[in-house]
Amino acid sequence: MTTLRLRPEDPADEGPVARVLAAAFARPDVATPPEVALVEELRHSDAWIPELAMVAEYGGEVVGYALLTRVRVCTDPGSYPALALGPVAVAPNRQRIGHGTAVVQAALDAATELEERLVVVLGDPAFYRRFGFGRADRMGLTSPWSGLGEPWQALVLPPSTGDEAPPAPGEVVFPPPWSKV
Repeated sequence: MTTLRLRPEDPADEGPVARVLAAAFARPDVATPPEVALVEELRHSDAWIPELAMVAEYGGEVVGYALLTRVRVCTDPGSYPALALGPVAVAPNRQRIGHGTAVVQAALDAATELEERLVVVLGDPAFYRRFGFGRADRMGLTSPWSGLGEPWQALVLPPSTGDEAPPAPGEVVFPPPWSKV
């Protein structure tokens, strides 16, 4: 029986990940979806955290991907680190059977193990709600996408100790590659 294997991306996965992204985000008006270049540029940036680039492998083939990269939340005064989830992609022939949920959960679990505290995402609330995401504006988090309302979401990961305060409100600042999407 073939099972789904979840693991961090390794260098040999770059081509297969690009193919999954291209297929999942395909549009008739562009030859290559911008999500492909986004991941490539993030790989070569300070935002990249190798342990948080997760692939889903089925039958020896990469069929899913979830990426968490570094962002900063600017507060008054100062800032603190957080993570952005995305892009998330599943090969079209493997969608709607749980691979996306599995690879996102694996990425979130890895972030929790690294004692990360906050993840933001722009995406379908019906999908991300299952992981505990809620409206980011209700946590006082803003970004260039705040005006989109419900799709702008945040998740506070389980704390390492029970006495940690919730993350402070502020402006989420994304690394430069995100400005091209």
